[in-house]
Amino acid sequence: MPSCVRIGTSGYHFKDWVGTVYPKGLPATEFLPFYAQMFDCVEVNTSFYRIPRPELFEGMLEKAPEGFIFVVKTPKEMTHERERFGPSLDPFLDSLRPLRDAERLGGLLAQFPYAFKPSPANVAHLERLAKAFVDRGIPISVEFRHDGWCKEQVFDRLREFGLGFVNVDLPKLPHLPSPTALATSPVGYVRLHGRNSEMWWEHPTASHRYDYSYSQTELGDWATRIEELRSHVDVVFAFTNNCRMGASVIDALRMKRLLGLDDLLPQAVTTADLFEEEPTDALDAMQRRLDEARRLDAPSIERWKAEESSGA
Repeated sequence: MPSCVRIGTSGYHFKDWVGTVYPKGLPATEFLPFYAQMFDCVEVNTSFYRIPRPELFEGMLEKAPEGFIFVVKTPKEMTHERERFGPSLDPFLDSLRPLRDAERLGGLLAQFPYAFKPSPANVAHLERLAKAFVDRGIPISVEFRHDGWCKEQVFDRLREFGLGFVNVDLPKLPHLPSPTALATSPVGYVRLHGRNSEMWWEHPTASHRYDYSYSQTELGDWATRIEELRSHVDVVFAFTNNCRMGASVIDALRMKRLLGLDDLLPQAVTTADLFEEEPTDALDAMQRRLDEARRLDAPSIERWKAEESSGA
């Protein structure tokens, strides 16, 4: 029997989604309830920057419907500032308590930087990560940003440790991983970051790095990979991280349709008067608003390019 597939986005609390995804005037406190009308899971990324207090997740649980699942990114102390791993472990575990008690924690994401490359010390760190979470019954999947990890012997070690592998979509740049459909644990994991190679390493703002919309063919290729993963795991999580101005929402909804999950698209999202528009397909309306937001943003990108070329 095929496993469950859950589609969502990497984060939901973005100011630049207001006017494209969220109606203007929608209070930030209502972002999650609105988001949860479209998706049944979310990847929480704020925990990367600062270990949250348990009350943060308690509040999220109050605003999300039953059955809504959270996947939480590990703090930077566990992936980027690894010398601080030890002191961060207990506070992070404590922060997860409300989600675990409610049985609404789908797992953890450990996203390592490009500079994290294969070495005995780094493999030992992966084992440390597994002992900290897998041994406590908390699923955790690891994302590598360097293709040196994409080897069978690495996949075997991940299986040995009980760690999941994150299949990524990234720009086609040297040493960034290529698309895969691989599972090393009962959790299949996909993250689509966009293919904005022009702004991947240098950008006007951090969010411009993820300014990208997938073509139907590109999404279709990933839908095929997700279907392949379903036969090997208990659940597949697929998150779009091309979040700038809400492009990730549009592509996640398009992915749901490709996978036959469009029945989850709620009627509230298609209500035109939320945006003072004529009734129309929700995705078409969101795409129009995104196109307009990008048009208005174009001059700032051109100024940045001019400054970069002049060395200003």
